[in-house]
Amino acid sequence: MMYWHDHGMDGWGFGLLAISMLIFWGLIIFGVVALARYLGRAPQHRPTAWSAGPPPGRPSPERPSPEQLLAERFARGEIDADEYRHRLEVLRSSRGPTPG
Repeated sequence: MMYWHDHGMDGWGFGLLAISMLIFWGLIIFGVVALARYLGRAPQHRPTAWSAGPPPGRPSPERPSPEQLLAERFARGEIDADEYRHRLEVLRSSRGPTPG
């Protein structure tokens, strides 16, 4: 006589197998997505010995003027044209007359 369920799995075995396979593939997919996001991320600025200032014996680089910083913000789209003109006017009026 042949026993169909002699060494096979019953309902619990199939259920645990299905759940474990879902967990396994979920972890694999999560790992791939996390790795892709980590590798695709833009590099962050991390302070180094050079970012503290120039090495001894070298001149320090010029700092950009407030007008240059404002122009950079406008170029990046952080502020619109009206705000740029208004802030530029405020900067120029607070400095007083420019020599020239």
